[in-house]
Amino acid sequence: MIQKLITGCLKSVLFHTPVCRAGLVAARFCGPAFLSNSSMSLLESAKKAAAFRAVDECVKDKDIVGVGSGSTVVYAVERLAERVQKEKLQLVCIPTSFQARQLIVENNLTLGDLSRYPQLDVAIDGADELDSNFVAIKGGGGCLTQEKIVASCAKHFVVIADYTKDSQVLGEQYKKGIPIEVIPLAYVPVMNKIKALYGGEVQLRMAKMKAGPVVTDNSNFIVDWHFPEDKFNWKDVNTNINLIPGVVDTGLFVDMADRAFFGYADGSVKEKTCSGK
Repeated sequence: MIQKLITGCLKSVLFHTPVCRAGLVAARFCGPAFLSNSSMSLLESAKKAAAFRAVDECVKDKDIVGVGSGSTVVYAVERLAERVQKEKLQLVCIPTSFQARQLIVENNLTLGDLSRYPQLDVAIDGADELDSNFVAIKGGGGCLTQEKIVASCAKHFVVIADYTKDSQVLGEQYKKGIPIEVIPLAYVPVMNKIKALYGGEVQLRMAKMKAGPVVTDNSNFIVDWHFPEDKFNWKDVNTNINLIPGVVDTGLFVDMADRAFFGYADGSVKEKTCSGK
């Protein structure tokens, strides 16, 4: 088993980093647990690199900043706080979730909301996957609706992620489906209608630390659509699913992001710009 894990890592891009080469040697002595922990730390390094680079390049003094949700955004808020302290930046931060609000408050950043700041200079958020046409899947953490609202109010929407989220087509690497937020009353009809329209499988997302389904910050349910391997026009799919009564919004972010930063374990960052923006 250890040999298989080591072989898999050798074939991956992680092998090209000095840290992973050292980890492979140590794994022969420490076993699979060490290899797993090493891989996780490498991904965290990649997330941090992307977040720091995006904040440094995309945020300036007096900006109104949309703060996304998820694990990569933690590093973005960390960097925002560092820059505010060192550079005395005057920023207002608009959260996309309860988690984002807590991060803003805990890091002593200025908290705002869309009622007072309806137009943002930039929104920075993670993604579960981004394809070559800059269509993103978001909502793995259940915050897709508020994330989309905040992103839609920003002059620039910037995606930050580790290199595993960079794909040519949706579903290439992310296998958990497209999240769709639904009114609880309508979740069964919505699932049936999505399946009738496009095929695949649709599942109600169940909670792990409570009995029953996941409940969003908006008190709704989430269904995950595991779409078939067909070529879809994602703009049309997004529109048609949103027309189903009971759907609040989808985790498809189409024609929204204009820049993306993908971090690597060695600290390097690949920047991509949407040609249509």
